Parts: sequence; structure tokens; C-alpha cells
Amino acid sequence: MILNFKNTNIYYNSVGKGPAVVLLHGFLESSAMWATLIPELSQDRQVITLDFPGLGESGVISEIHSMELLAEVVNEVFEHLQVKKASFVGHSMGGYVSMAFADLFPMKIEKLVLLNSTPISDSEERKDIRDRAVKLVDKNPEAFVRMAIVNWAGETSREKFSKEIEDAYNLALTFPVEGVKAALKGMRDRKDRTDVLKSFPREKYMFLAEDDPIIPVDDSLKLAEECDVNSIVVSGGHLSLIENFPSVREFLLSIL
Repeated sequence: MILNFKNTNIYYNSVGKGPAVVLLHGFLESSAMWATLIPELSQDRQVITLDFPGLGESGVISEIHSMELLAEVVNEVFEHLQVKKASFVGHSMGGYVSMAFADLFPMKIEKLVLLNSTPISDSEERKDIRDRAVKLVDKNPEAFVRMAIVNWAGETSREKFSKEIEDAYNLALTFPVEGVKAALKGMRDRKDRTDVLKSFPREKYMFLAEDDPIIPVDDSLKLAEECDVNSIVVSGGHLSLIENFPSVREFLLSIL
């Protein structure tokens, strides 16, 4: 289904009936990442997915896709579907958007799950890496996409899930360069929302992986304790939905 937002087509989907759950994909991903999870999750829930602007089948809105802008996109889908409140599951960048949504629309989130994600903003070093990534995307997008996706997986997962990783790479290559750059800039500029997570009054979870190169597990466990967040740690790297699907599935079915 297509929704028009700021004169741009946004792809979204809604399956099932019951308590609403919104699944938000990460950088270089699309709503297609949730396909294996939706059939079971939607048996007694309304499962909402969407492609963020410039990724998947959604168009590019601007030069920078801030986390606040992406949260507004999610809210526009809510308004269109007449959803008052939903539980959020955000993978990586989807978690950053979930935190922005919790900041802007706190009463519309029932439960909050950060999947391989964090409320913390980029360090100065990480911002420099984002800027270099923008330049590499301009110069050689194929090299950037392959390097990013392969490096996200844990070392032991790269061979075991080589087909899934290759599929993710090939999908990401279809995204417009301007959309990839806009997302990189939005992540670079995002606010630190540790206080938002700390003050969130309802159920909140951090689903972490031991060898995640993007979200360090030890730092995240300390943060989870400080913010009174339930934490779950599994093996693998940054792509838990691929590397540890049974654990993600069991966890989400148990708490949503």
C-alpha cells in the first residue's frame, strides 16, 4: 500500500487484527526483512511495516532524513490506519526512529524493543565515519553496501548465512544513492535519547548480540541497567533477525 507524505510515496503494509505492533527496519534494509516473522506474529495482532524514505520502495524526501522526520512518517501511517497506540520493534536505525517517536509521541507507544540498537547518539569518531561513508557511497556504492552488510554479521555467521547476507546486499543495491546518503546523515545527526529511554514508563527491552560490531554489548548492558531496561543477549553480530531468528521469534512472541 502507498501513502503520500510530503509529496513522496511511502510504502507500508498492515496485516492481521488485534493489538498493534509496528516493525521498523534498519539502515540498508526494508520492510521485507520482517517477512518470515509476520505470518505468525499477525495471527492475533495487527502488524504494521513500512519502508523508510529512500529505502525499499519509498521515495526520497530530502537531503537529510532525520530520525524525527522518519518518526513523523510512522505517525502519518498511524493516522492513516487510525492506530492510537502500538508496540514498537526497531532494528538498528529503526530503533533510533523508535526513540525519536517515543520523544515526539510518547503516549502512542505501548511496549518498546530496541533490536541491535541504542538510544545513544553518534560519537565524534562515529560521525566522521558517517561522513566518509557518504563520500564512499558517491564514489562506489556497491563497495560500500557490501562492506557494510558483510561486516555487520558476526564472523561465524558470514559463511553460515551467506545466502541471506547476499540477498540483503542485492536488495540494498536497489536503493537510490540519495536515499542511502540521506539516512547516513540522519543517523549522524541524531540526538542522544538516553533520558527518553530512562523515563519511558512502560515495558522496554534491549535485544543485544555478543559480537555486534555496531552496538557493543558490554556498554549496552550497562546502559540497560541504568535505564531499567530488560536486556536479552544472544550470539552473533548486528543482524540478529538473520543470525538468530529462532531467538528473536520466541522473544517477540512472548512479550508482544
